[in-house]
Amino acid sequence: MHAGFARVTETEGLYGEAWITWFSLPPAQRGASPGQFVMVRCADVSAQALDLNPQGPFTGSDLAFDPLLPRPFSFHRVRQGSDGPEFAILYDIVGRGTEWLSRRKPGDQVYLWGPLGRGYAVGRTSQNLLLVAGGIGVAPLVWLADEAVARGRSVTLVAGARSAAQVFPPALLPPEVEVVVVTEDGSAGRKGLATDAFAELLEWSDQVFACGPNAMFEAMARVARAANVRRSVQVLLEERMGCGTGICYGCAVKTRKGMRLVCKDGPRFDIRDVW
Repeated sequence: MHAGFARVTETEGLYGEAWITWFSLPPAQRGASPGQFVMVRCADVSAQALDLNPQGPFTGSDLAFDPLLPRPFSFHRVRQGSDGPEFAILYDIVGRGTEWLSRRKPGDQVYLWGPLGRGYAVGRTSQNLLLVAGGIGVAPLVWLADEAVARGRSVTLVAGARSAAQVFPPALLPPEVEVVVVTEDGSAGRKGLATDAFAELLEWSDQVFACGPNAMFEAMARVARAANVRRSVQVLLEERMGCGTGICYGCAVKTRKGMRLVCKDGPRFDIRDVW
């Protein structure tokens, strides 16, 4: 795990309220995989204020920072930049932390640590991959689609959103990805919910990978049970986190196997273990 400053290489509004920020990829993060995440401190801090030490990113001087808690972000994409590998995070501006992040310029230094958690696990023999995104939940699925297409797998992405403004632009995906756009108001693609398309495509898939709100996961679990299809359906859970490393226990969730930590035992869970 890398804990330290990463240099911003690019920030831009991508679509609607969604922004993308690219960072130089520290060597310790180059083993990250789709579905893992990074904790980002969305505040102006310095190495001196952090009082950096080998034990990690938290010290007493950390308590003065505002916003106090860091933010977890999924790895969205990777690329080769002019000065080496880079990674991106995709996010909606929903508060002070993400608003601060959207104002970072190339060359700015941001403190972060990761990669963290368990990412998606694609079976060796899985050929048909169904990806289901709810809103900004598309963020980690884009990198998964990139990787799957590069390995010759067939990928269908269900992009669900409230309206056209919240739909990830299909043109930014590999052309081999089949995109099914579903909006609640019918302003783009078909009108309805992402779970409608999920129900239709479940039989085609070898594995399903999803990210979005819990209400979507609950509906997907009902569909899977009703279809009586034993496909692997992996979801990324989202909870408020204080540390991202299993220290604070702030992201505990109840599963069929007992209490689990989203940051350490997840964020990837089998949907049947939670709903």
